[in-house]
Amino acid sequence: MPGYKPARTVPGEGSARVTLRFMDVDRHLEAFNEAVRTGDWPRFAQRFSEDAEMRFVGVPVGPFAGRDEIEGGYLADPPDDTISRTAEPRWEGDEQVVPFQWDGTGQTGTMRFVWSSDGLVRSLTVSFD
Repeated sequence: MPGYKPARTVPGEGSARVTLRFMDVDRHLEAFNEAVRTGDWPRFAQRFSEDAEMRFVGVPVGPFAGRDEIEGGYLADPPDDTISRTAEPRWEGDEQVVPFQWDGTGQTGTMRFVWSSDGLVRSLTVSFD
């Protein structure tokens, strides 16, 4: 299967274990880009756990605590550019680290995901270069 990466088991919530593939990040980016095109941020927000946290480093946005705040942030100030990852995701402890760039401007940055045991985003930190 093109784009397949071996599964990685990482610590999850409590004693749970989470099995993820790098393709999970690609699905998240595809969903983000679809929300940019359609404006369907409520659907995109469903990718986050109820108690998710989202932070931005270097820009005056957030932080957001909980799925409802994350959705509200996207609805209040929606991005207008799509993103692409620029390298293979890597693991640093329980964080999946993903270099990315904005497709229109070329600005680069890094996303740091922590996944919940049910495959939703539990924590996302976005920083810009």
